[in-house]
Amino acid sequence: MSQTAKGHSAAGGIGEVIRRARVLSGRSQADVAIELGYHQSKISRLESGRGTQDIDVLRAVAAVLDIPLGSLGLSSHTSADSRTDDMHRRNFLAASVVALVAPTPNPRVGIELVQALLPGPVPAEHAPQPQAALAARLSQARKLFYTCRYAELEGALPSLIVDLRQAQDASRSGDQVLSGLLATAYQTAVSLLLKLGDHGNAWLAVGRAMAEAERSADPVVMASSVRVQAHVLARDRHTAPAVTLVRHTADQLSGSYDRRPPEYLAALGLMLLRGVTAASAGGDRATTAEFLSEAQEVARYVDLDGPEAWANFSPTNVALHSVSASVVLGDAGAALEAAQPLMRRRIPVPERRAALWVEAARAYSQQGRLAEGYKALRIAESCASEDIRRRPSVLELAGDMAARDRRGAVPELRRFCQELGVQV
Repeated sequence: MSQTAKGHSAAGGIGEVIRRARVLSGRSQADVAIELGYHQSKISRLESGRGTQDIDVLRAVAAVLDIPLGSLGLSSHTSADSRTDDMHRRNFLAASVVALVAPTPNPRVGIELVQALLPGPVPAEHAPQPQAALAARLSQARKLFYTCRYAELEGALPSLIVDLRQAQDASRSGDQVLSGLLATAYQTAVSLLLKLGDHGNAWLAVGRAMAEAERSADPVVMASSVRVQAHVLARDRHTAPAVTLVRHTADQLSGSYDRRPPEYLAALGLMLLRGVTAASAGGDRATTAEFLSEAQEVARYVDLDGPEAWANFSPTNVALHSVSASVVLGDAGAALEAAQPLMRRRIPVPERRAALWVEAARAYSQQGRLAEGYKALRIAESCASEDIRRRPSVLELAGDMAARDRRGAVPELRRFCQELGVQV
């Protein structure tokens, strides 16, 4: 696709966000135009992707239709320096190109979570809950993710997001702490959606997370939101913008590690590890090594290695990403060598333990050692059964290994695929 075509596609994506918000609000183009003082044709042009370069117009439309500014690639804070908005738009448009070019798969989560992610007013069914209670529910949701209890998390997130949005609406001052909690809830939704292979709705959650992170004015929350945005970019194979996004944000947050609180360092470290994932997926060995080195430096000052941690970052996590990067770069031998000491180490987070053995299975598969690969998958399943049985990428790996075992040397592979419901 040419750069011009990409630009048109991304602009069309902004137009579709506007159109969808208008339709969900039950308003006509004429209604919106009258409130803004425009002619109906201007709204029509915006919805078709024309005129979306006018930032002032986009801000006015966003205000009328209650669209998060992040969903239009804008900063949530008005700035006299237009470069702030330009930077946000560049990041957003780069991400939008991938989302629009790639076909969106059928949703893989319940409609309740999708509805909770959509913009618009939320029903006030009860009095807003106290921040402390909402924060405790959010902490539990994060723990559900790290312990790979995805079905429970999918059931808990919609009401949590709705209740956070209701509390935010009730806060006349636009409470920044609530924005930070809501951003973290959206980040958790992104992580869950990616685990389940629902990239289309992951993009929706990313826009919401970025908008709330900016409202929070909290660098920890912002770094975490950038991390999930880079994750979605890398998953959709748009690795260069993901690397640029991580690099730009890290440059603003790095330094003085000995004087930073653990939460700050963990958020920065996790974001750097997402840069490792993006750079290795793009085949960029030098940048992969650079991000790993920076993450190792941060890990000297912080070790949050438990499912109860708000941001799970530690030297062990850095080592796990080194294994994963080697696998992605095709260095199976190096990956297995790096994995050996980790296999003997206690890793308290089930999601991390499962990830180690899945990467080992990928490395064994690259070497044609299918029996060892099968055993690694079984160990991963024992660590986090739901993670293995619901994640599309793991199911694909198991199916690929079984298909390559043409002589049936590892009959357990086909039986395992039957258990998982994978056709070979």
